[in-house]
Amino acid sequence: MGSLGAHVSVAGGVAKAFERGAAIGCDALQVFVKNANAWRGKPLDAAAQGAFAAARAATAGPGRPAPLPVIAHASYLINLASPVPATAERSRDALVDELQRCDALGIDGLVLHPGAHVGAGEDAGLDAIARALDAVFARHPDGRAQVLLENTAGQGTVLGADLAHHARLLRNVATPERLGVCLDTCHAFAAGADLRTRDGYEAFLSAADQAVGLARVRAWHLNDSLHPLGSRKDRHASIGHGELGLDAFALVIVDSRFERVPMILETPLGDDGQGHARDLATLRSLIGTNGSQA
Repeated sequence: MGSLGAHVSVAGGVAKAFERGAAIGCDALQVFVKNANAWRGKPLDAAAQGAFAAARAATAGPGRPAPLPVIAHASYLINLASPVPATAERSRDALVDELQRCDALGIDGLVLHPGAHVGAGEDAGLDAIARALDAVFARHPDGRAQVLLENTAGQGTVLGADLAHHARLLRNVATPERLGVCLDTCHAFAAGADLRTRDGYEAFLSAADQAVGLARVRAWHLNDSLHPLGSRKDRHASIGHGELGLDAFALVIVDSRFERVPMILETPLGDDGQGHARDLATLRSLIGTNGSQA
């Protein structure tokens, strides 16, 4: 089984993520390394880095020989495909900054939405992303954190709903080893992949394997979908309370191909803030159901 966890808040300091994760039963975490709705964040000082490292090291112990896996999610403002020069430049600057923050914290992967072409066209958008990634990696040449390109729902002009887009980026960047992939269940379903049956699930993974190689999948986002199959709408629902239902999650969480891959919830928290705790319990209750032979 993959390491089940959730996106948790870093309010009050990045090290707080581990306390919050423990409170809801996380075996993996996703965080923002700065305010996700701002281009710039306050500097990540040595004290914050040390506190994060200490809190993470403390998660190892009996039954868990290694510290919790942690990934980060990039700012929603970043759009490497933007045809607007100022936005494209700010996006590159922001991505360099976030990769540097990930390296300072020892975070191995930064999930990134590929971008939206905003009317410039798919080819132009994908070419712009490849050039931007090359520029970012050239400015941070010794970076350890991979950029994990996420599949998307394909709403509007957003690229990445078709995994062929990821394949093209991998072909066109100069250092493809600095790229990984994050698969999102809600996004895949909204883009037309019916994960509710074993045949549909395997068909999606076969397409992913052909496009990018399953070894490059470094994270999953486990989200139910508020909207139906092929809707192209990116709206998450709690596990088992959306159009995906439970069967897809029963397949993915026990898939031995991803047993070392963090599986992260980004589902609604609910009025009581306990949505992730409930969803983690729901996921764990599925072990041994129809997905157990994956």
